[in-house]
Amino acid sequence: MVSLRIFCIFVGIFRNLKVFIYHYMTVNKNIYPIFDRMLSRTDKENLLEQRGVMLWFTGLSGSGKSTVAIALERELHRRGLLCRILDGDNIRTGINTNLGFSADDRKENIRRIAEVAKLFVDTGIITIAAFISPTEELRQMAAEIIGHDDFKEIYISTPIEECERRDVKGLYAKARRGEVKDFTGISAPFEAPACPALKLDTSHLSIEESVDQLLKLLGIEP
Repeated sequence: MVSLRIFCIFVGIFRNLKVFIYHYMTVNKNIYPIFDRMLSRTDKENLLEQRGVMLWFTGLSGSGKSTVAIALERELHRRGLLCRILDGDNIRTGINTNLGFSADDRKENIRRIAEVAKLFVDTGIITIAAFISPTEELRQMAAEIIGHDDFKEIYISTPIEECERRDVKGLYAKARRGEVKDFTGISAPFEAPACPALKLDTSHLSIEESVDQLLKLLGIEP
């Protein structure tokens, strides 16, 4: 008798749960209601008095991506603008420490970076990413996650000869000897962006000149 009563109680709970789920999914279309109560991106940008944007640096190893990114960060900071650099050193040793260098892992690496970058951009932070990201597919995936309106592709177009000359670690030489597999520019292709927001060749431009061009892109007087 007790077992039958318990069974009836569970049947009743199940029926009520079905009704609740149906009502929630059909009447209340927003399945993430907490987002409606969070501060908006505009609120955060107004607080910072700046607009969030993504500067996505792409180019060969040794092209100057990180060097220019660091110089830009320092200049923006000097002007009182909040910014953040994402690069291999602070990503591969952190949230992506479990990823290798297979095609799937490289794609997942960029996907995670883009998701993190989107959080920064939506907070109103000028976000700078410095990654080889060698294919158009990877960069388009990042742009779609972050949002095309916020995504500025910066092509650091330094020639491979200059990149090799700067290579103090000897990675290019090892790649040419076959000691490093799938090395972008040697044993793996690099697809140059077709229509970058800005193209910088650091073999001709100084770091200061590169930063000035980036400031102009952001609508900031150098």
